[in-house]
Amino acid sequence: MATEAMTSPELNALLDDLVGTIASVDQTINQLVAVKTAMLATAARIADDEPFDSVDSRELAHRAVAAEIAAVLRISDRVVEGQMGDAALLATDFPQTAAAFGQGLISQAHVRIILAAGAALETAERRSAYEREVLPRAEGESPNRLRPFAKQTAERLRAVSFTERHREARERRAVWTRECDDGMTELVQYGPSAIIHAEHDRLTQMARTVKQENARLAGSVAEDDFTDERTLNQLRFDLLADLVLTGTPTGHSTEDGLLGEITAHIDVTVPVLTLTDADDHAAAAHLEGVGPIDPATARILTGNAPGFDRVLTDPVTGSVLAVDRYRPSAEMRRYLRARDRRCRFPGCRMLARLCDGDHTIDYALGGATEVGNLSDLCRRHHVTKHCTPWKVRQLGGGSLEWTSPTGRIHVDRPPGMATSVTFDDVQERIPEPAPF
Repeated sequence: MATEAMTSPELNALLDDLVGTIASVDQTINQLVAVKTAMLATAARIADDEPFDSVDSRELAHRAVAAEIAAVLRISDRVVEGQMGDAALLATDFPQTAAAFGQGLISQAHVRIILAAGAALETAERRSAYEREVLPRAEGESPNRLRPFAKQTAERLRAVSFTERHREARERRAVWTRECDDGMTELVQYGPSAIIHAEHDRLTQMARTVKQENARLAGSVAEDDFTDERTLNQLRFDLLADLVLTGTPTGHSTEDGLLGEITAHIDVTVPVLTLTDADDHAAAAHLEGVGPIDPATARILTGNAPGFDRVLTDPVTGSVLAVDRYRPSAEMRRYLRARDRRCRFPGCRMLARLCDGDHTIDYALGGATEVGNLSDLCRRHHVTKHCTPWKVRQLGGGSLEWTSPTGRIHVDRPPGMATSVTFDDVQERIPEPAPF
């Protein structure tokens, strides 16, 4: 019968033991993560004590300590520095939450939600009252169910009104990108809810109109030339891309209409065979700062480009062999960007074209301005190299050996570089210019 137990008493007992064990393991995991979080808070306190003689600011001390931990964990030091900040916030401003976390009563996901909603509370008394209301709910609810309750509770305890905060929040309106897999990227817009929802509603209305019009056209002809199988989401994307890339703003244009003349700028690296091979299995191109893009898109981009720099690479190893427009200083910079592609500090992905050109051995100390003594470092890690105990040396072939303040060694190799290639190698392979 459907109302009877689905399993035997023995299996029910086994399942009961299994569920209890899983709950115990989960509690232990929470406790271990809480221990790690407490250690990160301790690392933040160590950085506050400025343990390095060569570090003269709290920010650089935190950066040096975060880089030490990140290099061992093989993650970004920016991520670790953020974790250190969250851990310190938990330990100092939310002691009741830290205690519940340490006992394994709540998970890291609960902690993130409690901190995110309560971080803006202005006083210790308000935060304490907030914890007393939120923690009992956190111990019995999932993180997703906790989130609205935590936000409502924090909102009720805020000293500054919603209207005042919204006025300030409008000043932070922005648009940014977030990278995804398979050659896809998210475009994120942050702004007043009424405007964002109005934009979405207009795109939805336009998408439905397109669907209806194409359906009408499809019914008026024998063929299916006008059949539109795109979903509303796909149409919303296509319409937004069309509006942004081809439209001219009416409320913000200049007197001369210069905004209408602005077009997007991108850098893309395309294997030469991809340009000539229409096969779907052709090698993927590389969109700088993003990752692989499909060959068809790469062919369209290069076909419409008014001009581009050519970088020749070995088809097997990916090593840079030559670059066009040879002039010593300019070619060295182009070569470095083609070789490094990103900041050369372990774990950093800042685009090379946004980085500083750094002399591994300082120029003031006799370091030569040559490829074997140069690398691309973002401003953050350029400062880290010069203002903290982190040290670096060139191993040849573009590989860098970093030594952390505690003496750990981390080797960073250029992406795609499988063999040692010097600028002399490149120079030898560049053909002599034809005489005039």
